[in-house]
Amino acid sequence: MLVPIRWLKEYTPVDMPVEAWVDGMVLSGTNLETIDYWDKDIDKVVVGKILSIDQHPDADKLVVCQVDCGNSPVQIVTGANNMKVGDKVAVALDGSTVPGPLHGQPKVPGGVKITAGKLRGVQSNGMMCGCGELGFPDKIVPMRDKEGLWLLDDECFVPGTPIVEALGIDLPTVDFEITPNRPDCLSMIGIARESAATFGTSFAYPETQCKNVAKEKSADYIQVEIKKPELCKRYCCRVIKDIKIEQSPWWMQQRLMLAGMRPINNIVDITNYVMLEYGQPLHAFDIRTVKGGKIVVDTAKTGEKFTTLDGVERTLSENILMINDTERPLAIAGIMGGLESEIAADTNMVLVESANFDGDSIRKSSKELNHRTEASGRFEKGIDPNLAKDACDRFCYLVEMLGAGTVLDGDVDVYPTPAKAVTLQVRVSRINHVLGIEIPGSQMVDYFKSLEMQASLDGDIITVTPPTVRQDLFIEEDYVEEVARMYGYDKLPVTIPKTNDTAKISDVQNLRNVAKDALIGMGYDEFQTYSFVSPKAVDKIRIPEDSEKRKFVKLINPLGEETSVMRTTILPNMLEVLSTNYNRKNGPVKGFELGNTFINNGKGDQGILPEEKDKLCIACYGEEESFYTIKGTVVELLKLLGVKDLEFVANENNTSFHPGRCADILKDGKVIGDLGEIHPEVASVYGIDTRVYAAEIDFALIEEIASIEHRYTPLPKYPAMVRDFSMVVKEEITVAELEAEIKKHTAELLESVTLFDVYRGAPILPGFKSVAFSLVYRRADRTLKEEEVNDLNSKMLIALKDEYDAVLREM
Repeated sequence: MLVPIRWLKEYTPVDMPVEAWVDGMVLSGTNLETIDYWDKDIDKVVVGKILSIDQHPDADKLVVCQVDCGNSPVQIVTGANNMKVGDKVAVALDGSTVPGPLHGQPKVPGGVKITAGKLRGVQSNGMMCGCGELGFPDKIVPMRDKEGLWLLDDECFVPGTPIVEALGIDLPTVDFEITPNRPDCLSMIGIARESAATFGTSFAYPETQCKNVAKEKSADYIQVEIKKPELCKRYCCRVIKDIKIEQSPWWMQQRLMLAGMRPINNIVDITNYVMLEYGQPLHAFDIRTVKGGKIVVDTAKTGEKFTTLDGVERTLSENILMINDTERPLAIAGIMGGLESEIAADTNMVLVESANFDGDSIRKSSKELNHRTEASGRFEKGIDPNLAKDACDRFCYLVEMLGAGTVLDGDVDVYPTPAKAVTLQVRVSRINHVLGIEIPGSQMVDYFKSLEMQASLDGDIITVTPPTVRQDLFIEEDYVEEVARMYGYDKLPVTIPKTNDTAKISDVQNLRNVAKDALIGMGYDEFQTYSFVSPKAVDKIRIPEDSEKRKFVKLINPLGEETSVMRTTILPNMLEVLSTNYNRKNGPVKGFELGNTFINNGKGDQGILPEEKDKLCIACYGEEESFYTIKGTVVELLKLLGVKDLEFVANENNTSFHPGRCADILKDGKVIGDLGEIHPEVASVYGIDTRVYAAEIDFALIEEIASIEHRYTPLPKYPAMVRDFSMVVKEEITVAELEAEIKKHTAELLESVTLFDVYRGAPILPGFKSVAFSLVYRRADRTLKEEEVNDLNSKMLIALKDEYDAVLREM
């Protein structure tokens, strides 16, 4: 529900910053979607009046205009053709900023700068704007101004006035998420009622009483018969004559546009305005098209054809409720009117319908016809039948106020079974017990009255009667919720649920938490992405056709192709997140996700579920990142989880990674993951023009072998002996091979071996490298002797020479 703050102030004060007001509304139960600041990125844009229009000397499709912008005339060249001399338009002056988009281009953060220049040799000192250039989306642009400039007809538009002030868009529009149980809040009055109750302010209903009605009566022109009262609870209508079809005044257009609706003409706009105001959809018929002067509410005939206002011919069934005259259907009840009964330019008399239809019936009809409208969406959720007359009267009041017609006396109102409020008794003690608070019953009564309920206190019992618009209040627990939100959810005490069982996390959950905490401690952020992905995701990371990662679990009823299968790898999701950050110019990014993957084992027909595995994906980019930083992260993480003695084996066949910078991670000869630099072609697909490093680990295997129990080991009693040496070996010999050979021949005394340098370059010959290790020898039961360490170290060096032709480097 889009709520323009300037419009809301007509019903209740909002005397605080909008952000503070929104915070209060959220705490009382109205969830926020977004806040739209319409004046954002608009600067030095003013109202201008066109003084003259001359043909461009060198361009057939351009004209040169002189525009009064409050001071001396401004010359502007434009290709627009929907304006004339005397029209007022929005003018972006030299040095101004507009939100855009311009010429069909995407919206630019911070706005688009407008500067003076020449168009085909003629100086242009600004730009005359359409609605789109000022940030208004196409779906809400006034029908007349869809193509070309935005023509500002109202007298309130004075040349030179800043456009934000002239348009009245200095206050934002708040988009609230209205839950299905609160259809009363799908209206300006509903939100105003909530605001007044939340902040203890006044609340006023709009005026509905016409002052100058005609002597003729609506009943003289129309009769109503409801043949399906179970589907139509109420049908109220009035007649207006001497109709004048024209543009609505700006104040009404502004409110409609900011609330997400396109202005059409004054009659249509008033129906939409009242729908947004009360939440009650209306429909206006050209009364000339109502044959026999009678409205008949009945279901359609199966196979019957009907053309709606959008020009689409629809096939009806006996389940669809229709508004008919004595000869033919006029509208699909609660969804859309018919093409033949629409308001035309020569319409002189209209019938306005304000009816209440069964929500389930409208939902089924809308689904059957595959057509959903603003009106049907409201009927589906449920509308109070008692709103119908007020909304109908409000329509007539606005017609009279705008001088759009003459309202006939009275209405035709068929209301077989009036809706009545349900009175309930609730217990003060019960409410306090459920909420864990202690507030007096009198305070609860005040809460209920602020929400326009009738309430009285007698001891521990409150007798409460809600207004009929509150169709969500049936049982005592509903009123507990009302007290909770008016008291303030943020003020409720926090307690642990009472149970006979002691809550604890499993060993696997604990391991996951340790892993996450460790990565966060290393500077990584945790990402969470959807398990539903596109099957094309694996194409982006160059997964081979025969790979297990193409064995997707497909959804039977997906939302779309982009979320049609369950992911088999987390890497594409991670690269999407990195791509978003990179393209938004965010600095170095380090992130991880620990989540589920799903492999289709082809045994679904046997009642066997797909194979579900925990995977850990780590990724980063930035100047400080390299193959070795991602490797170091993996080593430190797995070391913390008790997984040591890892082996890293180069893998040139992993097509997702750079062929020379990728390695499989092995533990006891078993592959538990892979890491390396993402292949440049993969990074390019995601629009990342820098090196990206990633690792994906089978965390399910880690859960089997991990050990995070820590045992105390006393400090060594006896000193260690350290031997450092540097060896020259062939380039293809890996450090892992050398370390394995060192451990093989020194295991009885070796405490640790550490690689501390790899060097290539002069005086080392091409094809060779220098590898330096530091070895720590120690015994736990005695002090080592120099001779035994030297002897063991020498044997190890000889073994390296024999096995790998490793030669000690001369210093």
